Amino acid sequence: MSKAKKSEFRPNEYVVYPAHGVGQIVSIEDQEIAGIKLELFVISFEKDKMTLRVPVHKATEIGMRSLSSPDVVSQAMKTLKGKAKVKKAMWSRRAQEYEQKINSGDLIAIAEVVRDLHRADDQREQSYSERQLYEAALERLTREIAATSGGDELAAAKQVDEVLTSRAPAAA
Repeated sequence: MSKAKKSEFRPNEYVVYPAHGVGQIVSIEDQEIAGIKLELFVISFEKDKMTLRVPVHKATEIGMRSLSSPDVVSQAMKTLKGKAKVKKAMWSRRAQEYEQKINSGDLIAIAEVVRDLHRADDQREQSYSERQLYEAALERLTREIAATSGGDELAAAKQVDEVLTSRAPAAA
């Protein structure tokens, strides 16, 4: 386990864990699991009341990363402004793709899901599963934008909402 990896993430730093979104590294601890000594990042997801322990040597391999740069955030906002791209594939196939994008931890891919599933007030109602995916993607997006800007989630949500409502209405 090289020391180079260890310096990549530090305690009190916010990171993105692909399957759970933004969390904060609380500490780095040594634990013995099944007779093997492991160095673990202890990551707290305050909103979900969850603590995750990730082996230091596996962190980058599983896709854990630092928060997005301001450039990536502005790229994600540009993505939100775009026209929704809804494929004509079956819903189960599209839902699977959206789920993969959300769990990829890639902010741009998450922004694409938000853009594609966003419904203006005058558009047809979303199905339950569409709404679930939309809300999951929106939450991941706003949490990372808030953490990146050092602001609160409410301000980030308002910012995302303004971008979504300002764009041209999608052809229904």
